[in-house]
Amino acid sequence: MSMKISELLNPEAIVADLQAVDKNRALAELTDALVASRSGLNRDQVIQVLQEREKLGSTGIGDGVAIPHGKLGGLPELMLAFGRSRSGVDFESMDGQPAHLFFLLVAPEESVGVHLKTLARISKLLKDNSVRQKLLEATDQKAIYQVILDEED
Repeated sequence: MSMKISELLNPEAIVADLQAVDKNRALAELTDALVASRSGLNRDQVIQVLQEREKLGSTGIGDGVAIPHGKLGGLPELMLAFGRSRSGVDFESMDGQPAHLFFLLVAPEESVGVHLKTLARISKLLKDNSVRQKLLEATDQKAIYQVILDEED
C-alpha cells in the first residue's frame, strides 16, 4: 500500500519562504520545520544524516528541484518536509541551476521499500512542469499543501 505524499507531509512542515542561500543552511531550515512539526526528533542527527547523503552526490535532481533524504534509526515512520525558495539555493544540482523546490525525506533505517516508493512518487510529481509552476506560484503554506492534495487526487 502506497502512502500519498499529502499523508506523509504535515502541513506545518511546509516552509513557503526558505531564507537559506546555501545547501547546509537549506538543510538546517528544512530540518527545523520537520522538528517543529514532530516532537522527539533529534535536529543535529537529522542534519548529519542528510549532509552525509549529500557527500555521496547532490540530491538536487535538476529543474529547480532537490530531494534531500536520509535514514534514521528509531524513527517510527517516514517523515516529510517541504520548502520553497523564491530566490533559489545553490544545491550543486546536476544541471548547475539553483533549486527552488525542496522535499526533505527522513525514513526509518529498515524501510527500504517505502523510502524508495516515496522518492519515486515525489520525483514523478515534480517532473511535471505545471505542478512545479503551481508550487512556485502558491501564495502560502496552505496553498502549497492544496496543490499537492489536488495533484494526488
